[in-house]
Amino acid sequence: MDYQLILCTCPDRATAEQIAAKLIGDRLAACVNILPAVNSVYLWQGEVETAEEHLLIIKTRKDQYPQIEQQITALHPYELPEIIAVSIAQGLPDYLKWIDACLVTP
Repeated sequence: MDYQLILCTCPDRATAEQIAAKLIGDRLAACVNILPAVNSVYLWQGEVETAEEHLLIIKTRKDQYPQIEQQITALHPYELPEIIAVSIAQGLPDYLKWIDACLVTP
C-alpha cells in the first residue's frame, strides 16, 4: 500500500475539529493531528495576506485521497482550501499496518 500525509490549514479550531472528526469517523484517515497557531503569510488575489490558522496533518493511504478531498472541500469554509498530499517514503512497518487497520478497505 502507498501511504501519505495530507496537509490542510483551517481558519479556526472548530473547523479543524469538524473535519478531523469526519475523516476519522468515516475511516478515511487513521489519525489527524491538529496543530494550533500556525501563522500563514500568502498571496491571495494579488494581495499579501496573513492569518492565524490550524494545520491538519492527516495520515492515510493514497487510495483514500479522492474521498478526503471531497470531504474537506464540502466542510471547509475557504473558497480555495489548502489540500496538499505528500507521499510517505518509509515508516515503521507496524505503524503503517495500524494505518491500514484503521481505514476502510479499498
